[in-house]
Amino acid sequence: MIQTQKKIQIEIEVLSKLNNQDLADLCNITEEAIKAGGGFGWLKPPPRLVLKNYWRGVVLVPRRKLVVGRHNGAIAGTLQVAFQPPNNEAQQNIFNIISHFVVPWARGFGLAKRMIDKAENIGKENGANIAYLDVRETQEAAIKLFQSKGYEKWATNNYYACVDGKNIKGYYFFKKLK
Repeated sequence: MIQTQKKIQIEIEVLSKLNNQDLADLCNITEEAIKAGGGFGWLKPPPRLVLKNYWRGVVLVPRRKLVVGRHNGAIAGTLQVAFQPPNNEAQQNIFNIISHFVVPWARGFGLAKRMIDKAENIGKENGANIAYLDVRETQEAAIKLFQSKGYEKWATNNYYACVDGKNIKGYYFFKKLK
């Protein structure tokens, strides 16, 4: 048996518009992530048109950045950086990392960590120095990842989500950027 080792190329970028291939990639990985239990709120994949409209809308939202991680050119993970609205002057130093996931087949290559690094850099470039995020208690790998990146748990919500009629806790994290 001959074993070959394929070089994996990882890229992180911010998308401000979507071409057809990127939109298809986003819809595909969202469906896969939902089926694997990590679909940022969805419990079952919605119709494809709903996913397309969701992703098209993300790039239109003011004060939001769509960060994607590519695995050999295909989008394999995303997160969104959400800034406070302009009227919230007291919290302009805070941004949120939301809807963060990596499709199961692309885990273990550093995409999630590099997307967080990108999000933090975007936050700093926009004058923020505090990052917030939240996650379900069932997302153990994500919790370990965030803690390894220096995020501190500051609160628990015992009624964060309801899955199959069962309440799931949610954990809230923050990180002060240097």
